[in-house]
Amino acid sequence: MSTIIVTGASSGIGRAVAELFLDKGWTVGLLARRQERLEEIAAGHEAAVVLPADVTDPAAVQAAFDRFASRAGRLDVLFNNAGIFTPGGTIDEIALEDWFASVNVNLNGMFLCARAAFAAMRAQEPQGGRIINNGSIAAHVPRPNSAPYAATKSAITGLTRSLSLDGRPFDIACGQIDIGNARTPMVEELGARALAADPDAEPQYTMAVDDAARSVLHMAELPPEANVQFMTVMATKMPYIGRG
Repeated sequence: MSTIIVTGASSGIGRAVAELFLDKGWTVGLLARRQERLEEIAAGHEAAVVLPADVTDPAAVQAAFDRFASRAGRLDVLFNNAGIFTPGGTIDEIALEDWFASVNVNLNGMFLCARAAFAAMRAQEPQGGRIINNGSIAAHVPRPNSAPYAATKSAITGLTRSLSLDGRPFDIACGQIDIGNARTPMVEELGARALAADPDAEPQYTMAVDDAARSVLHMAELPPEANVQFMTVMATKMPYIGRG
């Protein structure tokens, strides 16, 4: 049986991915801060492992990965997904605490989880595994007034490339999925903000979150000798290509 840890598993893309992998028979580590949400997702699934932890806490992250290893025996895949989108503004309007929070969750948190996964995959027998980082099309075409999110997601692309390179001797693959406008609470909130600022603005195009989850499943199910290095999956008509 294959195994995966999903961070940010309590809502949005993380929850959709966790539920899909459970339905496909994987052993799934559900990692997020809100234990009650994780317990709700795990209900009725013997292969679900609830891992309440804050991804910005190094000790809590390591304890969660150790707990999963003791239950599942090995870690085949990490879906490194936890992230936040702080209040918008131009750079001089952004509160410093929001900048630091973005860096702490979106970059430090993903670094800590990748670090724990890499160490586990390097040490286990047979050696190896796969890390899938949730990037964002914001790394390429940011939304207005979103410097913290765009900057941290751009950094994830560098992390992905480094992990891909450094993981080769240990059969650890790393890829990145950039998701555009899956219908999550975060995207719906951003759409509401945009309409509040301009009631005549064109409604944003979105796609089902399940379509993003199936894309993660495709990446995870590849054999060890194959890797999706970068994937973009997005709402077909959203303003990404062209004059946008």
